[in-house]
Amino acid sequence: MRFIVSTSTLLKHLQTVNGASSSSTVLPILENFLFEIKEGNLTISATDLQTSMTTALAVESKEEGKVAVPSKILLDTLKTLPDQPIAFNIDDSTFAIEISAGDGKYKLSGENGDDFPKIPVVENASSVNLPASVLTEAITKTIFAVSNDELRPAMTGVFCQLSPQHITFVATDAHKLVRYRRMDSKADKATSFILPKKALTLLKAALPSTDINVSVDYNATSAFFKFENINLVCRLIDERYPDYEAVIPQNNPNKLIIDRGLFLNTLRRVVIFANKTTHQVRLKISGSELNISSEDLDFANEAHERLSCQYDGEDLEIGFNARFLIEMLTNLSGDEVTLELSTPNRAGLLIPQTNDENEDVLMLVMPVMLNNSY
Repeated sequence: MRFIVSTSTLLKHLQTVNGASSSSTVLPILENFLFEIKEGNLTISATDLQTSMTTALAVESKEEGKVAVPSKILLDTLKTLPDQPIAFNIDDSTFAIEISAGDGKYKLSGENGDDFPKIPVVENASSVNLPASVLTEAITKTIFAVSNDELRPAMTGVFCQLSPQHITFVATDAHKLVRYRRMDSKADKATSFILPKKALTLLKAALPSTDINVSVDYNATSAFFKFENINLVCRLIDERYPDYEAVIPQNNPNKLIIDRGLFLNTLRRVVIFANKTTHQVRLKISGSELNISSEDLDFANEAHERLSCQYDGEDLEIGFNARFLIEMLTNLSGDEVTLELSTPNRAGLLIPQTNDENEDVLMLVMPVMLNNSY
C-alpha cells in the first residue's frame, strides 16, 4: 500500500484526533492511529475505547488497505519536517512502514489494522442539529465546573437536557454549579444524558470558528458528533445526575450589581494575600459599597479593597473561595454581573446583567464559613 500526502495537512489532521488515543499498557494498539485508504481518501482514527475520533482527507493513492501506525513517533517526525509531499510505503504482509520525505527516509513498524478496535457506529439513535458556536459556548461556560472526583462519576461530565423548548447544559462539583440554557436550540423530544469531560475537551478543540451545523446523534450508550470531515464518538456516563434545580435558591432578596472586570481584577489581587489552602475572601456589603478582604494568619498577609456597587438589600458579610469566583467571572460575558444572595450560609448566584435573549446563564457558588477574627 502506498500513498502521498502533504506533511502539514497530515499533521493538522493527526493533531485533531490525537487527544482521543491512549497510552494504554493493557492494549498497546491504542497508542496507534488507524490509517484506512479507500478511493483516494485516507481516514485516520484514534481511540481510548471510551472516546473515538476519526477524520478524513484526500491523498494520492490508487490502492486500498489499512494499517495501525505508532502515533508518537509519527507526530514527532512530522512536527520537524517542512511542508512538503511525503510518501508512505506499507508492506502488506509485515506492516513495515517506510516514509520518504525530501532527502530523508524513515522506517518504523506498524501493526495489522484489523487488530485496531472497531469504532462504534450510530444505531437506534435520535438526533439534533446544533450550531458550532452554541456548542463551543456551552462547553466553555460549563466545563470548568465539572468535578474531578471519580467517586461521584455523574459529576465528572456535563449533563445535557434536551427538550422541545430549549437545551440545557449543567456542570457541578458540589462547590460551584453552572446552568447554561439555549432558547434557540431545541430537540423533538425530551431526553437527557451525561457527556464525559474528555470528549467535550476534544470536541471544543476540534470545532471550527465558522458557524457550521454539528449533527449530534445519541442513543442509550453513546453520543456521536459529526461535522465537516470529523466524527467524534463517546460513551455516555451511565449514572443518575443529581437534582441540580433543588440546589438553586429561589428567594434571594439581596442583589448586588457590579462591574465584572473590576470585581474580577480585585479578586485576583486580594486572593494573593489569602490562605493558600482555602483561598478565602470576605465580602462585606453595606449601602453602595463592597469591601473585599483576605488574610493569611500564618504569614501575617492581609489585603483590603473597596469597590462601588449598586446594592439592594440588607448589610451582609459572606465568605467565598476566591478561586471559584474568579473562574466564574472569567467565563461570564458582559460588562456587569449580578450577585444574588440571601444569607451568609446559603449559595450565591452570579448572573450576567445583560443576557443574550437566546441564552440564559446562571452560576452558583457555595459560601465558606467565616472566622470572625477581624
